[in-house]
Amino acid sequence: MKLHFTKMQGLGNDFVVIDGIRQTVALNAERIRLLADRRFGVGCDQVLLVEATESAEVDFRYRIFNADGGEVGQCGNGARCLARFVRDQGLTDRNDLCVETLTGRLQLHLQADGQVAVDMGQPRLEPVDIPFFADERAPRYLIAADGVDLEIGAVSMGNPHAVLRVDDVDQAPVEHLGPLLERHGRFPQRTNVGFMQIVAPNHIRLRVFERGAGETLACGSGACAAVVAGRLWGRLGPTVRVELPGGALTIEWAEGQAVRMTGPATTVFDGWIAW
Repeated sequence: MKLHFTKMQGLGNDFVVIDGIRQTVALNAERIRLLADRRFGVGCDQVLLVEATESAEVDFRYRIFNADGGEVGQCGNGARCLARFVRDQGLTDRNDLCVETLTGRLQLHLQADGQVAVDMGQPRLEPVDIPFFADERAPRYLIAADGVDLEIGAVSMGNPHAVLRVDDVDQAPVEHLGPLLERHGRFPQRTNVGFMQIVAPNHIRLRVFERGAGETLACGSGACAAVVAGRLWGRLGPTVRVELPGGALTIEWAEGQAVRMTGPATTVFDGWIAW
C-alpha cells in the first residue's frame, strides 16, 4: 500500500500532512513513528491528518499525532499548514475556514500576503481544565523539579503548557528541565514546556520543549500560552512579537477573548511512502 503525503513547515516546526479525504488512510502508532523518523521515514515533529466532517458548521476535521505516536488536541503551527494544504490541494477554494480538532474548533484565515491567521480560542486557565493539579487558579504556581522550586504559569490552548520566565533563552536549561516538567506528576496528561525571555512588553524570545516531540524550532500553541502567561503576570501588552528559533509569530490577546496567532506556512515537497 502506498500513501501520499505532503511535507510542510511553519517556522521550522515540520509536519507530514496526509489527505484522508481522497485516499484510504490506516494509521497506527507504529506507522506514525515511522513517518516521523528522520532516518528511516520522512521526518517530522507531528503528523497531521485531514478528514471529512459531517457537520455543516465545520469544513474539515483535523487530527494531530506527535512523533511518538500519541494523538493530541492542538498544534498552532500545524493549523496554519493545514489551511495552506487544503487550499493548495484543491480541497477548498475558501480563505476562511472552520476546522474541528480533538479538543475544539479553530477559525483559520488565509491572508493576501501569504500569512495565515488562526483564532486559537480562549485560553483555559482553571487547573482542572489544563489539566494541572492545584488547589485553586493562580497566575503563578510553585512546582518542584530536580530539588528546586520553580515558578510557572499553567495554561491550556487545547493542550497543556507550563511557562517559565528566564533571563536569557539561549542559556535556558531546556534539555534538562524540559523532560522533567513534561512528565511532572502535577500534569496528568504531560505538558509542553516554554522558556520565555521578556525583551519588551511587545517582544519575547521563546524556546519550547514539546510533549512527545522534544524541543522544536517553533510551537504556535506554546507562543500563545507564553503570551497569555506574560499578560496575566502584567508584563506584556495585547500584541506581542514572539521570536522562536525558527522565526517569528505575532500573538494578540485581550483577556476574555480568543487568542489570535499569525505566521507563515510553507510546503516543502510531496511524496509517497509504502507500508
